[in-house]
Amino acid sequence: MSDLTADQSTPAADTFKILLVASLRYPIAEPFAGGLEAHTAALARGLRDRGHLVVVAGAQGSDPRLVDHVFGSLPRDDGGERADITESPAVRIAERAGFQSLADDLRTGLLGDFDIIHNNSLYPLLVDRAATLPSPLITTLHTPPLPWAARVLGSGVHRSAHFVAVSRSTGASWSEHLSPRVVRNGIDTATWVLGPGGPDAVWSGRLVAEKAPHTAMDIAAAAGLGLCLAGPVVDQPYFQAQIVPRLTDRIRYVGHLSSSDLARLVGVSAVALVTPAWDEPFGLVAAEAMACGTPVVTFARGGLPEVVNRRSGRLLPAPKADRLDRAEVGAALEAIAQARRLDRAAVRREAVNRCSVERMVIGYEQVYGDAVRVRRAR
Repeated sequence: MSDLTADQSTPAADTFKILLVASLRYPIAEPFAGGLEAHTAALARGLRDRGHLVVVAGAQGSDPRLVDHVFGSLPRDDGGERADITESPAVRIAERAGFQSLADDLRTGLLGDFDIIHNNSLYPLLVDRAATLPSPLITTLHTPPLPWAARVLGSGVHRSAHFVAVSRSTGASWSEHLSPRVVRNGIDTATWVLGPGGPDAVWSGRLVAEKAPHTAMDIAAAAGLGLCLAGPVVDQPYFQAQIVPRLTDRIRYVGHLSSSDLARLVGVSAVALVTPAWDEPFGLVAAEAMACGTPVVTFARGGLPEVVNRRSGRLLPAPKADRLDRAEVGAALEAIAQARRLDRAAVRREAVNRCSVERMVIGYEQVYGDAVRVRRAR
């Protein structure tokens, strides 16, 4: 598993025509449903800024300024309330139909010719059909192995595809099946700008059990801190059971914000609490907070230790249970106190130097170039 880095000042040696395939789970539109959607938009912009021709394929309802080709949509008969790692049978059927249509259009040339097909979705059909596609397929692994992994990758069809993980932790979780290269996610540091800080804490992301905003609320209450929660409510039962009872005049849910509004909120916050109950594949919200100069207090889970260090925040051991015990709360309060003493400009430098979209794009350019050379050598 190789970790790609490069000189951000070096111009692109080759330019490519790229089909960037987004997930069908949510449209690519502000306010973004989550990190995967924000990442797709940032990657497309970053590639175009480097001179590449990028066509983005995404779900119905996407912003036409961000998505060029619509290839499907998922049913919303559940009110759009889906947890991050679950799906209904109706969603699976619609997702398969959309990706089948896209694969057919690629094989027949209906979408045109591409140097690279970059699969940024969580769905396996393109991987399953990699050998039949007219261009090299790059698939970014945004999660730990999903239920389809053993079936698709065990068949050997993936030998025609190329894989990239968003962190070394995520790459290691796929080691039974693959040895992916690593290109860490990047954020637009022109959107996520240095802010002055403020008295309160902030938590951002999808309000779902896996991301455990209720834990951040408990920590803030114990610390006597105000807390703003921002993000989409995609699991209404969880929200009603775990979030609503914890809301107070100082611990508030402020809604689902655009990137610019969220950046302003994060920039006037004292500390960002990132409290996942699962192994976060990367931790985009941590990088966004750091770019605003806001130090991060989080759990050392998944890819987060690759994003946050002692110059940009504090890492806590993962909790032993859903509710923190007294010692864990005490450790969190001390971590917050230490993080608030960090220099905000230095926190931002960590994000600019290690988590910029420019660095991410250059990493993908290396992957694209290698994939094209392999295809030409066949």
